[in-house]
Amino acid sequence: MMEYGFKTMDDIDVEGKTVLLRVDINSPVDPVSGDLLDDTRMQLHSITVSELSDRGAKVVILAHQSRPGKSDFTTLKQHALAIANIINKDVQYVDSIFSKYALDVIGNMVNGEIILLENVRFFSEEMPKLTVEEQINSHMVQTIAPVCDYFVNDAFAAAHRSQTSIIGFSKVLPSVAGRVMQQELSSLYGVLDNAQEPRVYVLGGIKADDSINVMVNALKTNRADYVLTTGLVANIFLVASGVDLKEYNYDFIVDRGYEDFIDVAKDLLKDYSDKIMLPVDLGIYENESRVDYPVDEIPNLPIYDIGLKTIDLYKKKILESKTLFANGPAGVFEIEVFNKGTEELLNAMAESSGFSIIGGGHLAAAASNMDLDGEITHISSGGGASINLISGNELPAVKALVESANKVK
Repeated sequence: MMEYGFKTMDDIDVEGKTVLLRVDINSPVDPVSGDLLDDTRMQLHSITVSELSDRGAKVVILAHQSRPGKSDFTTLKQHALAIANIINKDVQYVDSIFSKYALDVIGNMVNGEIILLENVRFFSEEMPKLTVEEQINSHMVQTIAPVCDYFVNDAFAAAHRSQTSIIGFSKVLPSVAGRVMQQELSSLYGVLDNAQEPRVYVLGGIKADDSINVMVNALKTNRADYVLTTGLVANIFLVASGVDLKEYNYDFIVDRGYEDFIDVAKDLLKDYSDKIMLPVDLGIYENESRVDYPVDEIPNLPIYDIGLKTIDLYKKKILESKTLFANGPAGVFEIEVFNKGTEELLNAMAESSGFSIIGGGHLAAAASNMDLDGEITHISSGGGASINLISGNELPAVKALVESANKVK
C-alpha cells in the first residue's frame, strides 16, 4: 500500500517478534448483565489477529471499550473470550497495561501466543488531547514500546482520534496498517481517486453535519455527479430552497443545532443546483400512521421519511451510477412504516452494478439487518473515520503511519 504512503503487514517479518496490535473492538454491552451483545468488530479484527499469530508473532493487543462515565465502560475480559472463540485460539486477558505483571507476561510470550491488555481508556493518558510529544513521553508508550518490535494499527474506526494508543506508538516503533485498516483505506481512497462516472452520493441521517461536510468536499473537488438528499439533510436543503416545512420541522432543525447549515445549503444550491437532488414528497407521521405529501403541501407534523415518488426518482439515479457512496438513513427506519426509503435505496444499491460504499453507522446497521452485507461492495466499520476521510479531512492515525513509513525508508 505504499501507493498511499503507508506500509502494511506484507512489509514486515513478524516471526519471533513482539507485535503491539491496536484494534477497535468497542462493542454494545448489556447494562444489566454486562454481556457483550454483538461481536461484529471482533469478527473483523480476527483476520489480523489470526494472521499475526499464524506467522509466528507474539501478539499483544491494545483496545478500548466505551469511555468513562458510560454504563458500558468495562474491562476487556469478555472481549478476550469472544476473540478466542472466533479464531479458535487461546487469548489471555491481562487486567493491566504497564504493570510489572503485564510486562512479565509480555516478556514470557512464545511465538504465536496472543494476549489482550486491559481497556486503555482506564488510564488517564489515553483520553486527554495530548500533544504528540506528550504522547511519546507518556508512561504508557515509554513502558510498553521498549518490549515490542512493531506496532500494527488496525483500529480504523478510531483513526480520526489523536489519542496516545493510536498515535504515540507510531512515533517510536516501526508501524504498519493491519488488514482492517488496509481494506478500509484501499476502498475509501479508491472512491476518492479512481471513481467511475456517474458518481452518486446518497446523503442523509440525523447527523446532518457529517453528511453536509461530505457533500461540500465531494462537490467542490468535483468528485460527485449527483447528490441525493434524504433524512434531516434533505429537510435542511428544502428549507434553503424556499420550501415551508412548517414550524414543527423547522424547529427540529434548530433544536438539533443545524440552523447555520441552512445558509451552507443555500450556497451549495446556488453553485451546484444541477447536481443536488431534493425530495419531491415526504412521509409524514399523521394519526399514528404514514401519509405521503408533496413537499409544498406539508402539514405541521413530523417528517419521518422521503416519499414514494422521491424513492422512485432516487432509485433510478442509483441504478444508473457506477460509483455510490451513502451515509445516513433516509428516515426513521426503526419504525416499520417509515423504513421504506432506507430499505428501497439500500436494495437499489445492492442491485446496482456500480462500486458501492456505506459510511458505517445506522445505515450500515440497516444494511446488515437486511442481509445485504454481501451485496454492498464495502460497508465501513468506522462511521466517524470514513466520514472524516470522505470529507477531505486528514486522519491522524493514517498520517502517523505514513510518517513512520517515511522514517524507515
